[in-house]
This record gives sequence, C-alpha cells and structure tokens, in this order.
Amino acid sequence: MAASSVAVSALPAAAATPTGTYGSGSLGPWSSGTRAISTDTQIRKVLDTNGVFMFGDSIAVQDGKSLAIRLAGRDGSQLAVHNWSGRPTVGAVDALAAWAGRFGLPRRILMATGTNDIFDPPKFAAQVERALSIVGPNRTVYWINIQVARKAVTATMQLADQRNSAWVNLQLSDAQKGHGNLRIVRWAEYLAVKPNRLASYLRDGLHTSIPLGQDARNELAVQALTGPR
Repeated sequence: MAASSVAVSALPAAAATPTGTYGSGSLGPWSSGTRAISTDTQIRKVLDTNGVFMFGDSIAVQDGKSLAIRLAGRDGSQLAVHNWSGRPTVGAVDALAAWAGRFGLPRRILMATGTNDIFDPPKFAAQVERALSIVGPNRTVYWINIQVARKAVTATMQLADQRNSAWVNLQLSDAQKGHGNLRIVRWAEYLAVKPNRLASYLRDGLHTSIPLGQDARNELAVQALTGPR
C-alpha cells in the first residue's frame, strides 16, 4: 500500500464542553488532520488487479498498513486507501465520489468511517445512502460499524458516546435491509461478546490497541472482504 502520509492522530477533535446537541460534544476542524492517501500508481494497480478501495478515519490511518499486509497475505488483493483523521462520513463519501469520477471503482469498497459521526448522528444515514448510490448495485460495500466510549471525557459523555455509536450502527443496519450489496463488519458486536475486550482491544475507548485490537479488527475486515459476496 503506497500512501502519501501515514502519521496517526489522537482522538477526534471534540469540545469537552458544551456537550453538544447529542451529548458527545462537537466535531472540531479536521481538514488539517493526519492522513494516509494512496498514490495514483497504487490506485490504478488496485483497479487493474481487482483489489479494494478503503475510505476511513483515524483508526484506518493507524491500522491501514497492517490491513493491507493481512489482506495481501490472505488472497493477494491490493489495497488503496483514502484515510483521514477526524473526518466524518460526509468527507469519506466525498472522497469516494472523487475517486469514482477520476479512476472508477473496483468490485469491493471498504468503508471504515462513522466514528466521527457520534457528534451528529442523524446525518449518517444519508451518507450511507449516498455512498451506495455512488457505488451502484453491482459492487459490494463492506462497512465497519463503530464502538466509541472515549476514556478522556466525562462519564456522562462516555454514555453519550455509547448511545450515539448505537444510533450510528442502527442506521447502518437499517440501510442493509434495502441494499443486498451492503455487508456490515460487526466490530461493535465483536467487542461486546466478552466484557474485557473493550479495555484490551481499545487503547483509549476508540482507537485499537496494538497489536491486539488492531489484529482483531483487521481480521474481521479481511474475513468479510475475502468471504462469499
């Protein structure tokens, strides 16, 4: 995976106070966030070899290189990424639209975004529909759902994070009912299976721990991408 940058940011920009309309605070400016974006050469290589396009946020910035190695080792697929720290889903879908217009799209699209939508959950559903409209019915979209309960904020905001994460995930599940080509990578459910996973797989209540959480999340994604479509 060739990328223009692979720096990793911390938590999404959010105001500790006020708590915002939905209790998790508000999303701050993200345009200057660290990013990992594949070169045109890598993008075209992915298209030529039936690989995968990935659009994500800071978790994807951190975990993308490891995912690319794991995916290539599993079935030889190449990965091209457009990952940007702090970015909400609207920005990820903007990038998807830009790549679709400039390069075209492969058969598999991985969306690793939604974490930064906890600050304004109602906007998420429209972006999922927009992404599926761009991709069309003949390609498969794999979407990793979310789990956020940031350790650096108050207990009240942590509860809001969890509530808003569930809200985002519900919208994703609702979208799947109307789109047979949408596959959900169920990261939230994986973490919920065992009580200790939240503490051991998330280093700050959001980003994966390395290597435990990173390996687990990436393995779920690779299993989905290489499984039946």
